[in-house]
Amino acid sequence: MKIAILSSHTPSLFWFRLNMMKDFIIKGHTVIALGPEPKEKWEKKFEQHNIEYRQLYVERNGMNPLYDLMTFKFLYKFMKEERPDKVFAYQAKTVVYGSIAAKLNGVSEVYPLIAGLGSIFRGDGYKNKIVKTIMKIEYWAACKCSKKVFFQNQDDKNYFIRNYLIKGKKTIIINGSGVDLEKFKPIKLPKEPVFLYIGRLIKDKGIMEYLEACKVVKDKYPKVRCLLVGPFDSNPSALRPDELKPYIENGVIEYFGEQSDVRPFISQCSTYVLPSYHEGTPKTVLEAMAMGRSIITSDAPGCRETVVEGLNGYLVKVKDIKGLINKMEYLISDREKSENMGRESAKIAREKYDVKIVNKIIMQTMGL
Repeated sequence: MKIAILSSHTPSLFWFRLNMMKDFIIKGHTVIALGPEPKEKWEKKFEQHNIEYRQLYVERNGMNPLYDLMTFKFLYKFMKEERPDKVFAYQAKTVVYGSIAAKLNGVSEVYPLIAGLGSIFRGDGYKNKIVKTIMKIEYWAACKCSKKVFFQNQDDKNYFIRNYLIKGKKTIIINGSGVDLEKFKPIKLPKEPVFLYIGRLIKDKGIMEYLEACKVVKDKYPKVRCLLVGPFDSNPSALRPDELKPYIENGVIEYFGEQSDVRPFISQCSTYVLPSYHEGTPKTVLEAMAMGRSIITSDAPGCRETVVEGLNGYLVKVKDIKGLINKMEYLISDREKSENMGRESAKIAREKYDVKIVNKIIMQTMGL
């Protein structure tokens, strides 16, 4: 069969969905991946895995209805010409416009993934309320056009059901994107405490809380290292380079920019930190767990599922800098605790988040 995979972020399409697409191909299916970044940049990378890559016009964070109309027209034309047997879509705009475009062209096998609700669903204000209402209507339409809808956590699933966007029988829960246990393996902890954050530098992911906590921790424990990996972003809550600069210049954090392979950085850390406000299921946390790291993350949808409090890490309240500092200091003072938590993280990753298990559920649901 011909399967189309839609995303409004090409790097995540390649790094987060590659295992799934490869499993589709192993089963004998043809895969076409659609993302917004230039074909010249990504075509060869996808071709190495026998995946065809097409550039899709989409503004991931834009709110211009004319641009969104262009996205819909592109996807409508694609569905009409290619007639894929099945469609897998994730991220808001490709979920909405891809699902509707597919249905209008007679493609009934549409399987969106709701990989976390964005900042619009948590924001306040009149403008935010209008945009949220529009998004709810769009998600409702997308779910109506879909055969099944995947969710990565119970909170998001319940939100959709509670707001009448979908019926419970149409929903499927999966444990995030899974983690490749052959690629991410446990490795010995560094001699000194090292903290690490990996992700887009947007405030909704708790980047400011991490930076401020690191500032206090570094002042008290100068030998402790605080690492930061990830790109700047176009998101409305994105951190600006001039906002990050003082933390770098003052030696609070070591910034490494965007990296295609995060394993060398996870290897350097003893504890992985992600104080995000909301996630689907954070893949970087799963990767750190698989490599045997203790976790400090927020008690928020998508994040709380990855931690058994006190066993493989700690949960802190959203935006709670003092609570974050407290847990960081606790693990600085107790290396044995950090090591034990790391072992438990690796065990949980093996039992619950193996990408092979996650992909098996997706393929069974999609009839592959």
